[in-house]
Amino acid sequence: MWKKSLALLFLFMLLLLAACGGDDQDTGGSTDDGGDSGSGDEDTVEIFSWWTGAGEEDGLLALIDLFEEKHPDITVENAAVAGGAGTNAKAVLATRMQGNDPPSTFQVHGGAELNESWVAADKMTPLNDFYEENELTDKFPEELLDLVSKDGDIYSVPVNIHRGNVLFYNMELFEENDIEVPTTLDEFVDVLEQLDSAGVVPLALGDKESWPATQIFENLLLATLGPNDYRGLWAGDVSFDDPRVVEAAEYFQTIIGYVNEDHASRNWQDAAQLVGGKEAAMTNMGDWAKGYFSNDLDLETNQDFGYFAFPGTTEDFMVITDTFGLPDGVENPDTVKEFLSVLASVEGQDAFNPLKGSIPARVDADTSKYDEYGTDTMEDFQNSNLTPSLAHGSAASEGFLTKINQEVNIFVTQQDVDQFIEKLKQAEGEL
Repeated sequence: MWKKSLALLFLFMLLLLAACGGDDQDTGGSTDDGGDSGSGDEDTVEIFSWWTGAGEEDGLLALIDLFEEKHPDITVENAAVAGGAGTNAKAVLATRMQGNDPPSTFQVHGGAELNESWVAADKMTPLNDFYEENELTDKFPEELLDLVSKDGDIYSVPVNIHRGNVLFYNMELFEENDIEVPTTLDEFVDVLEQLDSAGVVPLALGDKESWPATQIFENLLLATLGPNDYRGLWAGDVSFDDPRVVEAAEYFQTIIGYVNEDHASRNWQDAAQLVGGKEAAMTNMGDWAKGYFSNDLDLETNQDFGYFAFPGTTEDFMVITDTFGLPDGVENPDTVKEFLSVLASVEGQDAFNPLKGSIPARVDADTSKYDEYGTDTMEDFQNSNLTPSLAHGSAASEGFLTKINQEVNIFVTQQDVDQFIEKLKQAEGEL
């Protein structure tokens, strides 16, 4: 019972933090944020997400079109909330869930973001029977199902897989400067220096929100710790004052010295534009950036832009998965399950993911639907060490992530390694 109370208290605190910590981006969605029109009407399904940007909106609309084609008698409300890389949407969602006005289904990252918040607060309905009825239990990797399960019950359906440990680069800039793809952290630093000496911005960063910088740091942790001890960090088996964590912070300090000067005023799309426009050589971003390069900047994979695993993590795969479940208290659970069935299907995942820049969560998707990036990533997903992302809510609690994002933001400005490690060590109690 105390765990449920703690989870509810945390969600309340999260709502306060989100309300105070918004940004100046548009916070409007494509439909009204409030009300219960979506969750109570048996002929309506309300799909709540933060997919309003490049690539992601295209994928969502393709999925909705497919659902409406299969279920013309059901009305879809696209309740996407823009702005803040999901921060605004999560604030609205927290308000609605606390007020017992859940959307029909909502986007949530698999892992701690799902399990240690909404599941721990008894806000979600188990989907074990749904998985059995739709013969889904063998259609997703076991490690992925673990991210959407708690205490033996499955609580959501993964629609995609993103990889967080990817560097995208401008191929023309690499060729002009005789740059070879680095595979180790020392080689990466050498490449940064080589590009800087040539007058090229080596690494594009847009950390108007702090999570893109946190994503760089988590990849450095994976590179210095390796996959087992990286996972051990979030389990409390490895301490944040471990010498390898210090090493990651030192590399982080070095790398920050090679980013664009205006990084604090840019978001991740702005950083990607620098790479696409040949104003910067590389950017570390999840592969939703691939959808942005292809769909919005109209760039060709392996012609205009290339990609490689973050140096030191070539055999690892930082997993980010978007999932949708069935909130407790909705009056139309059967209608919601109809949408989840389409979302879980091969057809649904293959309609969504090529546009989003992600790969399907299912293991039996149609590879012909994907370009070389997609097929390469599918192969890596099957053959790499899978690790949960800190920056995207899978590895640790939202309370811990909030503190880490704050400390990363301070570190990027002050670059004090000792202070950074001390603050990380203090935050361990939030794990």
